[in-house]
Amino acid sequence: MLERLNQALDHLEDRLEDRLGQDVIDMAEVARIAAVPEYHFRRLFSALAGMPLPTYVRRRRMTLAGAEVLAGDLTLLDIAVRYGYGSGEAFARAFRSVHGIGPGEARRTGAVLTAQPRMSFRVVVEGSTSMRYRIVEKEPFRVVGRKTTVPLVHDGVNAAATAHVESLDARTIARMKELRGVPEPEGILSAFVYLTGSREEGAHADYWVGVATRPEATTGERGERGEPRDLDTPDNSDAAPAHAPAPDAADAPDATHTPDAADTLRTLDVLDVPAGTWAVFDHHGPCPSAVQELWRDVFTLWFPSNPYTSRPGPELLRTRPVDVGSATDFQLWIPVERTLHPSRLPSNA
Repeated sequence: MLERLNQALDHLEDRLEDRLGQDVIDMAEVARIAAVPEYHFRRLFSALAGMPLPTYVRRRRMTLAGAEVLAGDLTLLDIAVRYGYGSGEAFARAFRSVHGIGPGEARRTGAVLTAQPRMSFRVVVEGSTSMRYRIVEKEPFRVVGRKTTVPLVHDGVNAAATAHVESLDARTIARMKELRGVPEPEGILSAFVYLTGSREEGAHADYWVGVATRPEATTGERGERGEPRDLDTPDNSDAAPAHAPAPDAADAPDATHTPDAADTLRTLDVLDVPAGTWAVFDHHGPCPSAVQELWRDVFTLWFPSNPYTSRPGPELLRTRPVDVGSATDFQLWIPVERTLHPSRLPSNA
């Protein structure tokens, strides 16, 4: 697969200059050369490179354009057109976003510019730790809970996600547990829906804290067979998002008969999840670092060596509440679809 990724990057590099008067690179064609769906190619590139694909393309174009600006052989407008910009203003904005200075000033002063090296991927032996996973086929289900938007944090505690979890009161947690309606994923879950193809630090995702239930369930429905769930029943799946323990339902008042029970239900958000295939990873380690490392390794190590690609859908995390740095069990659900094994892909794919 790495060979095909590098072939795709070579193709992209050849099209940084707008020789055909087309300022948009055909990313579907780039992904075809890599022999993966475009959605997966964008996600995989972002995980491997640490930046979104469009950011890399812009930086590479501005690196090449910067050399021509300083050389002085072409007008700034000619350079803009050569690298796919329809106006000098659009080119100047892109140039400044990368180099921190406008092209005219850079040419006049001979300024020091920023270069984005050409990227390629190579094998580094990192797969010495085994990854325990299973493949699960699931019917449609629904996540019911509370949603907010958070920035991605690759190292350390995500303060925004923690604040969201801590904002949930015991009655809301009890309501969520009352609505559970599928065998797995069980317990209180975190669900991440990425708002762009980027996985870089600071990119944003919709972040859900909730439970999985039947697709036809509404926030006003009760248990799996229509009976109200007994909140006093012992619960062994008191899971919560990493490093942000949820309130214990056992300490919550019996909200089944409280006057504001219906109001609590109506405030919950719903995320519909279509049927599909999931790769489920079970792991144990310190929170949140082990969770973040597993998430990274799935995209940088597991996908390149297994016959699956990612597909659109939420990524789910189930973990038990512990203090930061303490070890815990956790489970990561990634939506996938099967593809040909990299070693058996046709050479002309």
